[in-house]
Amino acid sequence: MAHAICIERTGGPEVLQWREVAVADPGPGQVRIVQRAVGVNYIDIYHRAGVYPLNLPSGIGMEAAGEVVAVGPGVDTCKVGDRVAYASAPLGAYATERLMPADRLVGLPSDLGDEQAAAVLLQGLTAHYLLRRTYRVQPGETILVHAAAGGVGLILCQWARALGATVIGTVSTDAKAELARAHGCAHTIIYGRESFPQRVRELTDGEGVPVVYDSVGRDTFEGSLSCLRPLGMMVSFGNASGVVPPIDAGKLSRMGSLFFTRPGLAHYVARREDLLAGAAALFDVVRKGKVRVEIRQRYPLRDAARAHRDLEARATMGSSVLLP
Repeated sequence: MAHAICIERTGGPEVLQWREVAVADPGPGQVRIVQRAVGVNYIDIYHRAGVYPLNLPSGIGMEAAGEVVAVGPGVDTCKVGDRVAYASAPLGAYATERLMPADRLVGLPSDLGDEQAAAVLLQGLTAHYLLRRTYRVQPGETILVHAAAGGVGLILCQWARALGATVIGTVSTDAKAELARAHGCAHTIIYGRESFPQRVRELTDGEGVPVVYDSVGRDTFEGSLSCLRPLGMMVSFGNASGVVPPIDAGKLSRMGSLFFTRPGLAHYVARREDLLAGAAALFDVVRKGKVRVEIRQRYPLRDAARAHRDLEARATMGSSVLLP
């Protein structure tokens, strides 16, 4: 029998329950996947805690890689034996086997391992839309990336450097600063030790940056606005420290006609052609060595609660995977 992590109520990591589950034969447009590796992302914590409401009971998790073992009627995008990965709803990635809509799957290159794929797809697609679509970073620009030593942060830093940008990254410890510098950060700022808005102004000769990529949320929001030059863009794509306060549109004007956006991956990959294009761009930079996938934590799938505790405590660096 298959097994999965299920939740019947929202709350702390203790609500994650290891259960035996039945997996049906795939219906029209579906495939059945045996999963080899599962990605752990901060959005999983938002779902578990109820920040993003779910219909309960529910599975959890949005990213995994594995092998197709059965296909339903009408599926022509993959076949039995194909190695595939996904980074989207429906929830339920924390499982040994599951059904998925075939149009949400991407085929994996032969030289990309299952753990790599599960660790990079969701975070890498996020980095792709942030850098190439939400705000298109240009060579010679200096940008600010919060949580630079996290999973998305490390990919953002490497990819931005490959695009010719200079990256300023914020981190919480000296070890994370060292990791960020090894992955594309030209300058690192440690929270609590120095004022990141002041330091950003110093590093940019008082000008500020054209874009801030902020996954931290409440604790960095006001400071992030202060780092922007006129007409700069504040990209808030996560709430690790809590949700940001209500936006004062007048303040954005007073601070330099700033732009604010709160993007989400689902909208950027809603069309299959956009999903495939983003995945192709990601796999290209990974295979060329411009982006290295850093898996720093591996956990048995049934120990998902421990992975959540570590991620919430900011005790992780790079990416984490669960192994069925």
